[in-house]
Amino acid sequence: MANDAPAKIDVKAAEAGPLRKYAPLLGVAIIVFYCLAPFYWMVVSALRRPTDQFENSIIPTTWSLTNFTDVFKPGTGFGRALLNSLLVAGTVTILTLIIGMVAAYTLARLEFRFKNVVLAIIITTSMFPGISLVIPLLKLFIDIKWINTYQAMIVPSLSFALPLAVWTLTTFFRQMPRELEQAAMVDGCTPAQAFYKVILPLAAPGVFTTAIITFIAAWNEFLIALSMINKKELQTANVVISQFTGASGRDQPFGSQMAAGVVVTIPLVIAVLIFQRRIVAGLTAGGVK
Repeated sequence: MANDAPAKIDVKAAEAGPLRKYAPLLGVAIIVFYCLAPFYWMVVSALRRPTDQFENSIIPTTWSLTNFTDVFKPGTGFGRALLNSLLVAGTVTILTLIIGMVAAYTLARLEFRFKNVVLAIIITTSMFPGISLVIPLLKLFIDIKWINTYQAMIVPSLSFALPLAVWTLTTFFRQMPRELEQAAMVDGCTPAQAFYKVILPLAAPGVFTTAIITFIAAWNEFLIALSMINKKELQTANVVISQFTGASGRDQPFGSQMAAGVVVTIPLVIAVLIFQRRIVAGLTAGGVK
């Protein structure tokens, strides 16, 4: 009987082996399919002919770039809208990094009363839904004559991005020993030089991660841009896509919207592919001591 027990255990281990081996791969495959299926359908729909836009085939029966050419016709204003999106998202990202790094480094290094309360308030401000702020912001911007200006889109997006950026960067700066700045200042650096010559390069993964997340959020922003801007030449790409009309002004330009969605998604995909190593390093930093 004693000799039979190991055999039973080995059989159970052999039966569980394939399941343990392939279950994680199956889980990853399901997640990848769930995430990429909408994008694949968007690309396929964009590559159909306008007359075939409501087909349900997995692969277009006839490939066409008509939808992409329609998107960039002069009357759509989509090219200018892409530049507006790039300007707004780029400005928001740069300002968020500059202000966020200074604030985060201050919170990580300075000791003062109620510092944790300040951090809690900062992260709490990011919990307010954007829809609850549209009406007050609209009233404020009308009073100060900011409607139909770039700052009407940049400032609200900045206020939404800063709390998360400050919270994230504070965590990175806290992980770095104070001896790094002290050693740099012994060598003749000022506190500012110690920050951007020593600390900032070491915090690059966190900075890149914050920059990508901020850029994506600002690039995808829709509600504020729709509410604050009604001039065609100042609208962002997301707003212009929502206002596409068909040949009669009443039919749905499904294929053109899908093509525009592909074009809008491409910069984000390129940015993630270029900085994927730094993003992964930033997201996993601090996970292993």
